[in-house]
Amino acid sequence: MSTPRRRPQPAAANRTPLFHRLVYRLVRRVPRGTVVTYGQVAAILGHPRAARAVGTALRQLPPVLQRTVPWQRVINAAGRISHRGDLFRPDRQRELLEAEGVAFDCSGRVDLRRVRWKGPPREWVAKLSAEFPF
Repeated sequence: MSTPRRRPQPAAANRTPLFHRLVYRLVRRVPRGTVVTYGQVAAILGHPRAARAVGTALRQLPPVLQRTVPWQRVINAAGRISHRGDLFRPDRQRELLEAEGVAFDCSGRVDLRRVRWKGPPREWVAKLSAEFPF
């Protein structure tokens, strides 16, 4: 009797959920000096009620992608940085955004009317779900 052969383990990128990979791909397109909301990312991806899932995807951003995915450009719908129990990341996020020229008011809010990204072209959104290489 022969022993069953083990299948080779998939690469780490293949273990990342498809939704997370799509979030990373979209966030990479957000221009420097602009921001996008969690809900806006979810809506662009065709899941308008998945704002928390976008946050989860960014919180689980693999270390190899942290330099290429500008996670700091995603904020909440009130124009603030979401804290969610993280002590250091919100301060780092604000530092990175300010270095890009994003201004905060005295209550820690950005003017979404001025710095919100309008989103990608429609043609790109249509291709997004079918094509997602990093």
